[in-house]
Amino acid sequence: MTNLPVDGTPLAADPLTRAVLEIDEYAAGLGWDQPARLFALVDTVKLRSQEPSLAAQLGIDDSVGTSLTPIEQDEIPAGAPLDEFLATIAWPDAVVGCALTVERLMLPPSAEEAEPAGMSEKQLAKWVAEHPERQEVRMTVAVLRDGSRESALRLREKDSTSEVLTGKALVPGLADALSATFEE
Repeated sequence: MTNLPVDGTPLAADPLTRAVLEIDEYAAGLGWDQPARLFALVDTVKLRSQEPSLAAQLGIDDSVGTSLTPIEQDEIPAGAPLDEFLATIAWPDAVVGCALTVERLMLPPSAEEAEPAGMSEKQLAKWVAEHPERQEVRMTVAVLRDGSRESALRLREKDSTSEVLTGKALVPGLADALSATFEE
């Protein structure tokens, strides 16, 4: 497990939005064409008080003002379908939320309307990959146990922090899948 850098925490009022933007910045620093990455979100104050040695190892001290600390988990197995992998996760009580960053190809609504009917998943993936209007996007989605959600989208062609879009319902399917990891 590694922690994200705590310097330069993104400016946002909501702790979940700050965590999503922090994860997005971390992923941006790694560059494109990266595998999906999963993060546990823990309460920073509780982490410092209950696990001081871990907090120190992660560089978290009293000067860190964020209330959620993202902690990267082990690598997601290559080739494993994301939905199947997420269905195997069970979080300990100390984890208050989780986040995932993943890269995908996206089409504008006008292109989606022209999608040929009856394609298999493999055919659809090929059609999207070859479509002239496709865009590469990195999605960072986070959820909390209480149902709160936040997302950040970064287009490869507009790869700048000032161009990152945020919103609670940008990737609802992925948010639903992450929320399901907290259901017992």
